[in-house]
Amino acid sequence: MSPLSDAILSWYDRSARRLAWRVAPADRAKGVAPDPYRVWLSEVMLQQTTVATVTPRFEAFVERWPTVLALAAADEDDVLAAWAGLGYYARARNMHACARQVANERGGVFPDTEEELLKLPGVGPYTAAAIAAIAFDRRAVVVDGNIERVAARLFLIDRPIREAKAELKERLEGVWPTRRSGDFAQGLMDLGATVCTPTTPSCLICPATAYCAASADGDPARLPVKAKRAAKPEREGVAYALFDTRGRVLLEKRPPKGLLGGMLALPSAGWSAIDSDPPADVGWRDVGAIAHVFTHFRLTLSVRVADAPRGRRAKSGERWFDPETAPAPTAMRKAIDLAVRARQKSSAA
Repeated sequence: MSPLSDAILSWYDRSARRLAWRVAPADRAKGVAPDPYRVWLSEVMLQQTTVATVTPRFEAFVERWPTVLALAAADEDDVLAAWAGLGYYARARNMHACARQVANERGGVFPDTEEELLKLPGVGPYTAAAIAAIAFDRRAVVVDGNIERVAARLFLIDRPIREAKAELKERLEGVWPTRRSGDFAQGLMDLGATVCTPTTPSCLICPATAYCAASADGDPARLPVKAKRAAKPEREGVAYALFDTRGRVLLEKRPPKGLLGGMLALPSAGWSAIDSDPPADVGWRDVGAIAHVFTHFRLTLSVRVADAPRGRRAKSGERWFDPETAPAPTAMRKAIDLAVRARQKSSAA
């Protein structure tokens, strides 16, 4: 074990964050093993999402589906509805497919090597390494956003992260311990989240300061070097909010592939490759617009509202929902809320 890894592990033993999916280092030392299902679920949820956002959602998921077998048996629509607000809905579909494969083809047991984990739906190199290290204590080099920042500073890598990924992993490989690989990975994650932060690293209390080239250089906050970001493209579209006489809103299930694939959403047009016709030939009122930022573009969605003709029934792929509890993704939730407010304002006038 290198002096750097020893220092980080000692710090982690004292300072590890308490997280819903984590086995504390003291318990790990007593032989308590992490649950691979909880490790896998947390890693899927944490991609591009914060710990604060994920924690209550993770707790709700494991309360509803406490095992991979329970999740595998769940209806996909229920899983997608529970995922709403976490973004990247393809991850939820892959997650459900992964649970089913583990349940049906592996007897509910997750594989314990990176090579076998990579065969599961939705499991890429990072997730495979994280599960192998954290759940099974395999020596697997785990590199998330926090660890990239820590490594860029430790090794004074003066290039944007996306250009230096191979070098970062190679340098970490040189200090990664054979024992307690999972604790070391989580220690680096915690170090990046709480001490070696993006703008104000706390070098005076950092256990790795003595080994950090950026600290010795005098300006660790300048690393990682920021890559120039291209402006996000702008898209515009229209969403149609149709309400029945009971105040329910009509949602349709989008095709399984593409943006918001498999999710329930307002019929819409103009902003994605999937367009819907207005759900009724009625007097649509334009009530304003919502804005939402997706990973690769910004969306402005004009919202149109109408009352359904009496007797209008849901067609195949459509359902009526209470607008307050409709299981819609975030962009559509914004549009539904705007439509509800507009109707309430019109009724009060």
